[in-house]
Amino acid sequence: MTNIQHMALSIRALAIDSILNAGEGHQGVPLGMAEIAATLFARHLKANPADPLWPDRDRVVLSNGHGSMLLYALLHLAGYKAVSLEALRNFRRLGSVCAGHPEIEQHAGIEITTGLLGQGIACAVGMAVAESRLAAEFGAELVDHRTWAFVGDGCLQEGIGQEAISLAGHLQLGKLTFLWDDNQITDDGATSLSVSEDVPARFRAAGWQVIELDGHDIAAIDAALIRTKSDPRPALLACRTVIARGIPRLQGQRGGHSAPLIAQDRTDFAKLTGWTHPAFDIPPAIYDDWAKTGLRGAQAQAGWAARLATHPGQAAFQNWHSGRLPQEAMAQLATLRKSMTRDPVPRPTILSSGDICDALTNALPDLQILCADLEAPTNHKRSRNSFTAQNRSGSYVHCGVREHLMGAMADGIAAHKGLRPVNVTYLAFADYERPAMRMAALMGLPVTFVFSHDSIGMGSNGPTHQPVEVPASFRAMPNFRVFRPADALETLEAWELALAHRDGPCLLALSRQPASPLPERRAGNMTAKGAYVVCGGQPDESRDVTLIATGTEVALAVQARDILAQSGITAAVVSMPCWELFEEQPADYRAKVLGHAPRVACEAALRFGWDKWLRPEDGFVGMTGFGASDKAEALYDHYGITANRLAKVAQSLLCEIASSECE
Repeated sequence: MTNIQHMALSIRALAIDSILNAGEGHQGVPLGMAEIAATLFARHLKANPADPLWPDRDRVVLSNGHGSMLLYALLHLAGYKAVSLEALRNFRRLGSVCAGHPEIEQHAGIEITTGLLGQGIACAVGMAVAESRLAAEFGAELVDHRTWAFVGDGCLQEGIGQEAISLAGHLQLGKLTFLWDDNQITDDGATSLSVSEDVPARFRAAGWQVIELDGHDIAAIDAALIRTKSDPRPALLACRTVIARGIPRLQGQRGGHSAPLIAQDRTDFAKLTGWTHPAFDIPPAIYDDWAKTGLRGAQAQAGWAARLATHPGQAAFQNWHSGRLPQEAMAQLATLRKSMTRDPVPRPTILSSGDICDALTNALPDLQILCADLEAPTNHKRSRNSFTAQNRSGSYVHCGVREHLMGAMADGIAAHKGLRPVNVTYLAFADYERPAMRMAALMGLPVTFVFSHDSIGMGSNGPTHQPVEVPASFRAMPNFRVFRPADALETLEAWELALAHRDGPCLLALSRQPASPLPERRAGNMTAKGAYVVCGGQPDESRDVTLIATGTEVALAVQARDILAQSGITAAVVSMPCWELFEEQPADYRAKVLGHAPRVACEAALRFGWDKWLRPEDGFVGMTGFGASDKAEALYDHYGITANRLAKVAQSLLCEIASSECE
């Protein structure tokens, strides 16, 4: 038996022991892919367990995340200190780095959170794009690594999988390799129950290198991995495997996926394979074989560090990977702010966002814009070059009509580090990206999601494109900031905050229709407070009513204030561009902004969620259902989202209060 065969057996043994100890888990993947994983690590992977965050390491993604014990066994055996035997013994237990599905812990070698099938391979495409762009910027001396993804049938059956195959092939991401666990079994039984197409042919049609092989033949696996490195195309290794290989009761069967293991399975595994060692006991000789994989990586890193020390781009490389917002970008934003303040004109906030993005082209070169076939209406390309198979230095990726993939690619780029991903499309399509956006929030990734056409204000494309319920749904998501700026200046402030925020994603919901500049502007970034008084009502005792709004409806609130003033009613107007940031403010600041007077909120969306800021007796002007097809002005009038309606609701509240006081 060769060293790699012993290494593969150690993966199987640790997987069985950990799953038995936990009482649950998915043994099919680690037992079926053991030879594939052991060969990759033993002879091909470039990584240093002593420094898991080395920027030029290969990225390993376990897209079939339910098989997480494959990854944990690999990381432990390879010498990642955070994945200790104790962590394996606590597999699927609170506080263990070995969660049921991999959760991003890059210091432990877990590159990204996976589990929603297809998300992993789509993130891997983003990682490969990041490597390629950074290599074009800094050269192969500093950036020359590969992305390897373990892939299951489910990843390829999900629609996002086909989007990933298509774009990766089109972009010729030659350092991306999918290792497909072709075991012909799903949780329901044979794959033939639901799949009949020629899967490798899908990859060939998309321009991939495809190698079909026995996934338990180490020599064949090694030869295939060597071939991938000399081909400019992304590669699929279609590895025919036996699910749960090594457990006679389950191997090759439906139950091999995740049927509960019993003690006899461990006994039968030992008898079949000759593994005689106790649970969680790996012989020193096998640990030594695994340690050699890290030595290769350590040597590669030492050479890399020497090159970095004398590289002319050293400072830029380190700045790009730090995530800090450089002074040049801050200065450019400050210059743009002065321009917007000096010459305020009504302008769609999506176009203002495009102005900001374009102004940062040189000042913030690590921006990577991804757009879904909407270059003209979203206007975020302008002077940027396209990232293509021929031009890897481009900072704008034409993703085509592939929003599911695009969102996950942005996650992969952010997890890779070195670039700042900005995802651009229409807000109605955010639901295509919701799984990726949720994963970004779960992982705490700094992804900026820029969405146009944020309300019925987008007009006559109709209710399919009018996302009346979407803002509320993302405001409900933990660790997720939703910005709906009122004008160009608030859009600039939202961009500044999103770029500086490194612990989670941000959404910018922007208008297609012109947004009127707010009348009274103060120094500093007021959007950072989440909400602030735009005009009127200082101090609180002097206001009769508070009008709260977001987005383009803030201008309606300002108009309503003027209407109310004609009746002797003093109204304060509050812009609330980011609920999440407002919630973080001290209680006394929130009370000062909202005041004690009656409140009326206005948003061209559903009321859901607004009761966080409104009391039962307060009012709301907005949508109660889906929209319709017509010009924006007609729709706002039809649904009563107008300054006059806002003023009338405020007057009615005050009349009701006056009547009750008289009684």
